Amino acid sequence: MLSLYATFAEPPPPTISLALSFPAPFVLLVTINREKQMNSIPMAGHTEAEAVWTWFDEEPALRVAIVTGQGRKSFCAGADLHEVNKTRGKGTAPQPMPVGGFLGITRRVGKKPVIAAVNGYAYGGGFEIALNCDMVVASPTAKFSLPEAKRGIYAGAGGLPRVVRTFGMQLAGEIALAGRILTGEELRQLGFCRVSATQESLIEEAVALAKDVASQSPDALIVTRAGLRQAWETASVERSAQLTDERYAKVLLEGENMKIGTAAFAQKREPEWVPSKL
Repeated sequence: MLSLYATFAEPPPPTISLALSFPAPFVLLVTINREKQMNSIPMAGHTEAEAVWTWFDEEPALRVAIVTGQGRKSFCAGADLHEVNKTRGKGTAPQPMPVGGFLGITRRVGKKPVIAAVNGYAYGGGFEIALNCDMVVASPTAKFSLPEAKRGIYAGAGGLPRVVRTFGMQLAGEIALAGRILTGEELRQLGFCRVSATQESLIEEAVALAKDVASQSPDALIVTRAGLRQAWETASVERSAQLTDERYAKVLLEGENMKIGTAAFAQKREPEWVPSKL
């Protein structure tokens, strides 16, 4: 591990609630490290995660990340409600949420793509994490829910607008107002995720998807993801295209990786990308 860290521009930040590993070149695997608590996230864990995603975005040796839960039962059951009860439940304001939201990801903008590998229950903040990931691979045992209203709270980490944008108002109403639980297969049919062949093959299949992503131009990954996100966030389709073009077209088309990619195509060989400067 130390020799691997030596290849990074900066070492990863320390974490307690998360375990970091590197299952393939250019790929970061972030595992929520709280199996006995159904992988619920304490307030300190959100700040830790925010630092990890910031490091990931700036680390030249990484291009794509996967986030998953420890164990077989739960991806993430949301907030640590025992902690919430001890703070907000007794009138004490908890530690504030970072800009990126729950686990630093539910409201994350970021530069680089993140894949959710949903290994079990994705409830509350867990579903909100998946809703803001760029791609989702779900185990056959995965289940998704926003049960906050049943607990006297609401999905306040960015999940409500994203569940509406992803599934439409009426299905979003069943999810957020009636507590409907959806399986990975149901969400696959709605285009939200792919489902792994088995629970055991989930990470392997997520890593295979990540390797496909990592094989692309590092510059083009950042710009293409920004274009997809801009379309998701902007009401006007044409305006979203304009914004992406205004921000990125010149720097991308004058960049080294554009030259590398077109030369490799002309010479019928695989490109050897350089780290992105975007």
